[in-house]
Amino acid sequence: MVLAEDLAKQQRSISVAEFFEKNKHLLGFDSPTRGIITTIKEAVDNALDACEEAEVLPDIFVGVRRVDADVYRITVEDNGPGIVPENVPPVFGKLLYGSRFHQIRQSRGQQGIGISAAVLYAQLTTGTPALVVSRTGAKARAHRFELMIRTETNEPEIVSHEEIDWDRMHGTRLEIQFKSTLAAKKRLVDYLRLTAIVNPHARITADIDGEVTTFERVASEVPPCPKPVLPHPHGIEFGALKRIAAASTGTIDEFLVGSFSRVGKKTADDMIALAGLKPSRKVKNLDADELRRLLDAMQSVKVPAPPAQQCLSPIGEDLICRGLEKEIALDFVRARTRPSAVHGGHSFIIEAAIGYGGKIPAEGNAQIFRFANRVPLLYQQGACAITNCISQVNWKNYGLSQQGLPVGPALVMVHVASTNVPFTSESKDAVASIPEIEREIVLVLQELGRELKAYLSRRERKKQQDDRARAICSIIPEIAAKVSEIVELPLVDTSPIEGRIMRRVVAKKRTHDGKVRIDVNNYTGGEVTLVLYNLSRDAATDANPRPDFVDEIDGEYNKVWRCTLAPGAAWRVVYTGAGDGSLDLRGVEDGRKVVVDLDV
Repeated sequence: MVLAEDLAKQQRSISVAEFFEKNKHLLGFDSPTRGIITTIKEAVDNALDACEEAEVLPDIFVGVRRVDADVYRITVEDNGPGIVPENVPPVFGKLLYGSRFHQIRQSRGQQGIGISAAVLYAQLTTGTPALVVSRTGAKARAHRFELMIRTETNEPEIVSHEEIDWDRMHGTRLEIQFKSTLAAKKRLVDYLRLTAIVNPHARITADIDGEVTTFERVASEVPPCPKPVLPHPHGIEFGALKRIAAASTGTIDEFLVGSFSRVGKKTADDMIALAGLKPSRKVKNLDADELRRLLDAMQSVKVPAPPAQQCLSPIGEDLICRGLEKEIALDFVRARTRPSAVHGGHSFIIEAAIGYGGKIPAEGNAQIFRFANRVPLLYQQGACAITNCISQVNWKNYGLSQQGLPVGPALVMVHVASTNVPFTSESKDAVASIPEIEREIVLVLQELGRELKAYLSRRERKKQQDDRARAICSIIPEIAAKVSEIVELPLVDTSPIEGRIMRRVVAKKRTHDGKVRIDVNNYTGGEVTLVLYNLSRDAATDANPRPDFVDEIDGEYNKVWRCTLAPGAAWRVVYTGAGDGSLDLRGVEDGRKVVVDLDV
């Protein structure tokens, strides 16, 4: 039998670094494939946060290079404000070190674990130190560090430190080497693309093993940096209240007004009266029972929600749409931002978007994009409250098929912005099921669903109208030709008949005897200025009139004509060719135009 004394000899405390060394899966380093994505994610998050706090438009470089058979060097460089030399070692070489843990505001990282965990993962797999270069301004020299982590003490170990010249005026560069693979290369590029969508003010350049991709910014203004707010009375717990009260030197009423958000003199008096306490008492002298009564009173009295406009930074409907349109070709896209709400005393805002058509595959489930505080969530989709909410919506009511998730050429995007996103684990891959959050997600998706239904209805009506218009353009001339042949009379011009029936701008392409003829008729009641695009293998060197612009791509010629047509006017171009390819008419609303290719 093992004695208690023998067991006691085996017991010892461990540092947080030792804990995560043995439980690295908790931080998203559960496989070599995922390790690359997690490292880049943490470094990019830090870069974006730093740039926004310094009000600098982010310009971020991400590099992945193979240095050995199974060893890769990860490089992330930004143009942020840099890090002062004395803070570089703890930022990158100490877990649970950061500036945002005690701040109540929206931020990408809070625990101070992510980037130091990447350094820890690197030294576990390759034993190589992390290389950090930082410069804080034009008048300061850059500092170069090589760092490791002493896991037994959770303290940084400085392998080397020197001042160097660096061509960046300010910023930070991180290089980490660890064992991994590029099997998840596509997922890595997808992560960067999604990051660019929800951070439209950032430019991200990626060099993935020699393949360079740039995600350009679509916004030229840095979003307002969220400001910290005081804790809300409805979100405080007993332990936190006891700790804050012990550090206070004021009276109870001073404590409530000065330490909590949205608590004024009247609200504080109501709380104190409900707790049965005297306002003049020192809060640090309250015993445990009195503190519990005070806590109950604080959470019973009605208090306005925290100031979401101060502590949150939503993306905005316009920028969401612009970000999606930049990275994903869509026929339809709409975004909505819900009013701010509260869960557990923490403000949050739900933003969502829905897209349809374009280059989205027609088969399979709709694409699901999940974000929290402007960060893509790539893993554990099935365990996420966002996915559950998407499944709860009856998408059949909005024109989509459904098998749990919606099916078809659609995408659904949901962004949770909060001072405290309730993740299911430390790796921050999935949002936990919080009723207040789920309710807001479902409501915004239903609102977007109604807009999608209206679009699909309009599209179906337009398709029917276009089909009728194409039938008119093709059948009426044929009927006229047959009638002319039967009665042995000259062929009549059927254009006025087409005009009276359709009252649109009609573009028709027809090829006969090696000649391509494109006719444009304005049957509307107003003047139109339009642009005609004709993409085919025909160079149309003899076109009359000549194109305003011609572009050759892979043996195909994109020919562009611009013209203005008065009501009832017509325009024609003729050139030698086979008449293949496509025809497009722009500058006219969809409901006022018909494009007919009679060669098809």
